[in-house]
Amino acid sequence: MPGGGSSTANSNSTTTTSVRIVVAGDHGTGKSSLIITAAAEAFPANVPPVLPPTRLPEDMFPDRVPVTVIDTSSSLENRGKLADELKRADAVVLTYACDQPSTLERLSTFWLPELRRLEVKVPVIVAGCKLDLRDEQQAISLEQVMSPIMQQFREIETCIECSAYKHIQIPEVFYYAQKAVLHPTAPLFDQEAQTLKPRCVRALKRIFILCDHDRDGALSDAELNDFQVKCFNAPLQPSEIVGVKRVVQEKLPEGVHENGLTLTGFLFLHALFIEKGRLETTWTVLRKFGYNNDIRLGDDQLLPPIKRTPDQSVELTSEAVEFLRGVFSLFDIDGDGALNAHELEDVFSTAPESPWSEAPYANAAEKNALGGLSLDGFLAEWALMTLLDPVLSVENLIYIGYAGDPSSAVRVTRRRRIDRKKQQSDRNVFQCFVFGPKEAGKSSLLHAFVGRPFSEAHTPTTEERYTVNVVDQPGGAKKTLILREIPEDAIANFLTHKDALASCDIAVFVHDSSSESSWKRATELLVQVASHGESSGYEVPCLIVAAKDDLDPYPTAIQDLTRVSQDMGIEAPIPISTKLGDFNNIFRRIVRAAEHPHLSIPETEAGRTRKHYQRLLNRSLMVVSGIVNLP
Repeated sequence: MPGGGSSTANSNSTTTTSVRIVVAGDHGTGKSSLIITAAAEAFPANVPPVLPPTRLPEDMFPDRVPVTVIDTSSSLENRGKLADELKRADAVVLTYACDQPSTLERLSTFWLPELRRLEVKVPVIVAGCKLDLRDEQQAISLEQVMSPIMQQFREIETCIECSAYKHIQIPEVFYYAQKAVLHPTAPLFDQEAQTLKPRCVRALKRIFILCDHDRDGALSDAELNDFQVKCFNAPLQPSEIVGVKRVVQEKLPEGVHENGLTLTGFLFLHALFIEKGRLETTWTVLRKFGYNNDIRLGDDQLLPPIKRTPDQSVELTSEAVEFLRGVFSLFDIDGDGALNAHELEDVFSTAPESPWSEAPYANAAEKNALGGLSLDGFLAEWALMTLLDPVLSVENLIYIGYAGDPSSAVRVTRRRRIDRKKQQSDRNVFQCFVFGPKEAGKSSLLHAFVGRPFSEAHTPTTEERYTVNVVDQPGGAKKTLILREIPEDAIANFLTHKDALASCDIAVFVHDSSSESSWKRATELLVQVASHGESSGYEVPCLIVAAKDDLDPYPTAIQDLTRVSQDMGIEAPIPISTKLGDFNNIFRRIVRAAEHPHLSIPETEAGRTRKHYQRLLNRSLMVVSGIVNLP
């Protein structure tokens, strides 16, 4: 893999199509002369104080990407304009004058800190101008001068000395700036540790696996050749293949074995290219396989935006679920029916990072005593990710090897209002919103759902959290249930949105059955949510959960509970005790109510009055219509 040739930015939608380079530095360091000489290929006789934006010839560099160079003034009165230009830059060229050591010192005392203060996070090229004027008697190497500065400011990509007057290395200044934009070092390589960055390693591992057609853990000569043709449009000569493998074997014996180049060897080669400044080779490979500058797959490789109404959800198709079952068994190396932390990390080792390491996915599914994720837990996590962020879910399916059309991995469900009319939901994944006052037992319910032990300690919930699990239904059917806990303090703001309940299949209202104030607050919340559903058209089935059934109920509990559930036309409260592990089939009952969305819908007094008025109005219209139609 000699990696001949470089990628053309315009040939791939994931790459840059034009480059904006801003030149900055102290007054008199040669900024304008540098730009004019590059553009006109002649040293200017008269140089204006600040040049207008200058376009460099497209054929000046091999990538043939348009380059616009912006000149700047370093005067105090122009400081605001300078800051604006720097913030719009793709790359910055900082100049100093080789015959004025003070201008070099100013790079580390002013210019580089200023870029950081302005949060300009782009490659920096340091250009020493007026090389022809430097006193050769005091000459020290550029490396000696710049090494400490580059150690301190890692954003510096390259340092170069040039002379506009003598035409020394003028095009090279802008070539390095353009190259730093088109083939940036930062996403690929950690300069501090001198190693490939994790995301780069993960992308190259995925590419290696895609090219290892016979799945033997090595790229044979034929596979290497196919790879070379795909990326660089040219085959490798047999002598070149031998040469590549020899280079690897000499430095890294485990990089080659009898079947060919191993993953370790493949990664070593890319690190070698980068160390030698051949970043375009690795970028060409990444871009040929659809990666962008963030080392993620470009939008053209992913699921297009999904058109759906607020009350439609997205689920994995049976095709995607079968693929995931295969992934699970492939990575369950020890065959214990669960993915441990290392095996799960392996599943996502070809994705930019594990998508489940942070909220809302971290700790959302049930794990065994050793922290392993069962097949049901694994599929439940995917169901949660697909419901909350279908594009991210499909993106990660592709990273771990899903080869079908991205659109074939997901399906959009029927609208919830149609489900209510048909009196049946065809969903496999239901989302349940969990409401209730503080200390009612909401979090305990979520923990119990994923098999976590009961804890007496109360930890207030300050932000929404999710748990997800598979619920076995009578007759052997399996449905996935997602519990979404909404903190009491967030409910008022939550219900200001018209679509707040659109994604809800069922709501449960948890109260502490030993506390009258807890019950009263739960019924207030129930009325608020039911009223919101009636006014927005997103009515949802509701269940009341009487938690802490191991405690004595407050004196009038039974009468209060019966009255409210009868008045609102919903099922009587369901008593549970997470402390005693008595759940009264609550999770099955939640799923059953969600499957029949026309039942268990609470009716408020205002809603009843509105319906009664509507019926009277309809009757009046029918009577009027009958009178009009009389012969």
